[in-house]
Amino acid sequence: MRIGVLGTGNMADALATHWVRAGHEVVIGGRDAHNAERLAARLGGGTKTAGLRDAAAFGQVVLAALPFGVGAAVAQELSTALEGKVLLDCSNPVGPGFRLLTEGGPSAAQQLAAAAPGAHVVKAFNLCHEDVWRMRPPVFDGRPLAVPVCGDDETALARVRELVRDVGGDPVAGGGLERAGLLEAAAALFIALWVGEGADAQAIAPPLAYAAGPSPR
Repeated sequence: MRIGVLGTGNMADALATHWVRAGHEVVIGGRDAHNAERLAARLGGGTKTAGLRDAAAFGQVVLAALPFGVGAAVAQELSTALEGKVLLDCSNPVGPGFRLLTEGGPSAAQQLAAAAPGAHVVKAFNLCHEDVWRMRPPVFDGRPLAVPVCGDDETALARVRELVRDVGGDPVAGGGLERAGLLEAAAALFIALWVGEGADAQAIAPPLAYAAGPSPR
């Protein structure tokens, strides 16, 4: 698969590392050519660099590894190059005090979709710290990490599910793109619990067998 990466930060590094190892062709796009070249050299595997527009034009899947507030502006700027592409959003619109910055409005993923209406936006990879995505693989107590995926286009979803498996995760259907805001809100809650309270966010949900209440005896 051809993957264009918009951004040179930690999420770009963590995810693209797995995809290069899986044999995908990766092009790193950044406004700072030095940062893009440094990341490409670290990734190896023939990873190339380009400007943002050329990286978007290259990829069948384009990872928007950009901060919230930047992603939509970049997507609008590149909307022609993103036409027909899978635009993968891993951002978290979380601000000071673990506040959800999109509250009362469209999700970050929906904002990308509005900025690049010809792209097929998929939301995934936003619920974990980048160091979790660096794990080879992210498996806990023998169970692969479940990765919710939200989007409206089945072909786009199939491509992202493949990329989730390449990271070592287990893709889970999260519904259409209208549900991406739920993933973003879940991230805000989890980060507040993990970082703000030192609580185990995993412990707030019962096992699947008890999701509808204990079985009658």
